[in-house]
Amino acid sequence: MSDKFYRLGCDIGGTFTDFVLLNDQTGEMKINKCLTTPQDPSDAVEQGMRELEQKSPGFVRQLDEVIHGTTLVINSIIERKGAKTGLITTEGFKDVLELGREIRYAPYDIFAEFPKPLVPRRFRLEVDERIRSDGTVLRPLDPEDAREVVGKLIEMGVESIAVCLLNSFENPTHELKIKEIIQKEAPDISVSISYEVLPQIREYERTSTTVTNAYVKPLTGRYLTKLSERLESIGSEGKLFIMLSSGGITSVETAAEFPVRIIESGPTAAVIAGQYYGKLFDIPEMFCFDMGGTTAKSCLIQGGVAGVVPTFEVGRVQRFMKGSGLTIQVPVVDLMEIGAGGGSIAKVSKMGTLQVGPESSGADPGPICYRRGGSEPGVTDADLLLGYLDENYFLGGEMRLDKEAARRGIEEKIAGPLGVPFIQALWGIHDLINETMAAAAKTHIAEKGGNPKVVTLAAFGGAGPVHAYGLTKKLGAPRLVVPPNAGVGSALGFFTAPRAFDLIRSHKVALDAADFHEIEEIFKDMETEGARTLQKSDTEEDIRFERSVDARFVGQGSETNISIPETDFTKVKKEEVRRRFDEVYEKLYGRTYPDSPVEFINFKVRASLPERLLRLPKGEKKVGSLMDAVKRERQAYSGIAKGFIPYTVYDRYKLYPGAEFQGPAIIEERESTVIVGEDASVSVDEFGFLWIDLTK
Repeated sequence: MSDKFYRLGCDIGGTFTDFVLLNDQTGEMKINKCLTTPQDPSDAVEQGMRELEQKSPGFVRQLDEVIHGTTLVINSIIERKGAKTGLITTEGFKDVLELGREIRYAPYDIFAEFPKPLVPRRFRLEVDERIRSDGTVLRPLDPEDAREVVGKLIEMGVESIAVCLLNSFENPTHELKIKEIIQKEAPDISVSISYEVLPQIREYERTSTTVTNAYVKPLTGRYLTKLSERLESIGSEGKLFIMLSSGGITSVETAAEFPVRIIESGPTAAVIAGQYYGKLFDIPEMFCFDMGGTTAKSCLIQGGVAGVVPTFEVGRVQRFMKGSGLTIQVPVVDLMEIGAGGGSIAKVSKMGTLQVGPESSGADPGPICYRRGGSEPGVTDADLLLGYLDENYFLGGEMRLDKEAARRGIEEKIAGPLGVPFIQALWGIHDLINETMAAAAKTHIAEKGGNPKVVTLAAFGGAGPVHAYGLTKKLGAPRLVVPPNAGVGSALGFFTAPRAFDLIRSHKVALDAADFHEIEEIFKDMETEGARTLQKSDTEEDIRFERSVDARFVGQGSETNISIPETDFTKVKKEEVRRRFDEVYEKLYGRTYPDSPVEFINFKVRASLPERLLRLPKGEKKVGSLMDAVKRERQAYSGIAKGFIPYTVYDRYKLYPGAEFQGPAIIEERESTVIVGEDASVSVDEFGFLWIDLTK
């Protein structure tokens, strides 16, 4: 047996950096949390690992893998802290970043702002070349003209160059030539060409994604190099992997080359953990709900599989307004931001009604009760005063909360101005955030063809278990599950994520006219490239390929993805492809159009290595009685009784497999607190999961 049997998951969030250390031999996990160090995130990584050394001496030298999720890339885009970037494009197309899709996200708002492009107009230069939509050359590229354009950008002092030419996904020769010129003229400058980043139809999305990759590439490269050196300096010889937005993990080299693929690296991990639980417990529909200090994100997991969407937005000017951000076209787990977090600010709106969020006090200064100078009442303040949180046991007692300051803040800023009783103001804040999240969740579930009345809700994050019971009731769902260590539960997703990479190639052709031998060549090329990418992970394991196509009715503006399980496309019948398309289309939209012709747009391949199975540790059998886990009783607010009633407070660490009890109950652990109403019952399984069943 290998002497390297530890795996470390490290998730850098906005406030805390979470660590989960897994012993692959025993399944035992150790957890640590330390404050994030924004100036140099690797400082927190080293500090957290040194603290873990005290709990597991010598683990660093026995590390097999370090799996890392980071918000560094998305933060550098939002804060505009990326590289000085230039763009080379086809003559006449330099303004595509500003033109976008020419859609106003708020048609009646004359002051609606749009995000500023990552490349200012003066750094966007054009070359005289043109390739037709079928890949044939209309106007060849003049190498001297290209050299001159590259020279101008170098003189302007750019650190990174994006190259995105018209129709290059069908014929990349001109882009490859420009890349060759840049590498010869300025070998130190970072280059991103659209054929390598996103060889896909749609000019705006392709340009935006390639520019974003170029913008964050130097910064990401430096950070990952520094992190690798830091790990080596403290004695780690484990391989470093990075979480992809699509739910896989990849090598440092691939992440440094395509940093646009790791933008949603952090939030994805909770969904991958939920996906693992969905398969483990055979749950047909699971609604994964992750609520932290600033945001609440969710994802519907059907049949143990989380949906992956081909596009998302970053840095929205209006947080919940689709179309107000920068469009990124890479595969990303279908996460939906369904509301705010514990730091969301409650206030009286201009209409004289209660409003919670979207503004957040975050971690600094945080809600009033944090004692860090916060003056605006937040969701955590209301939860504390409703009796759901213990001011002496927040973060396991490391952080004492100020109940009186929170009380004054809500009386002065909410109850007084609204002219309502204090208790009504408190419950209003808690209930309104649940209502807002439930409305968004119902829409999200319906869009995926799910039913909120049959889902099992899984709660993650520091604030998730506090609000999960209320959210479950509002959805009309029958069941809620809270995993052990839910406050850092997302880090568990790192251990269950496959090493994988997604590839895409656009080639528009009608189904009836398609040459399946030509399409098989496209699939084979992508599989070769996928294998090459995964082999950077130093592996000799068998690589699995999953194929699919994006197809649509001729003339339609959006595609439908259909799976291709066959390994040889030449053996597939056209009628079978059409049947599958109609089946998927009808499930999504309720009907199909058998007489309308269909066309292929994109061909996709996911290359992946076998998943490393995770052995969840089983709890110890019953020792003593349920009363040993009871800490005390605490008065807390009941939405059913419309007043304060006694809740039994349990110590989660003392609950044993097979334990069962009825609400009202509060179950406390260091990183989170679970609230259970009087109409629900709790049972603990062999792995320590809390299963909460709601009676109708």
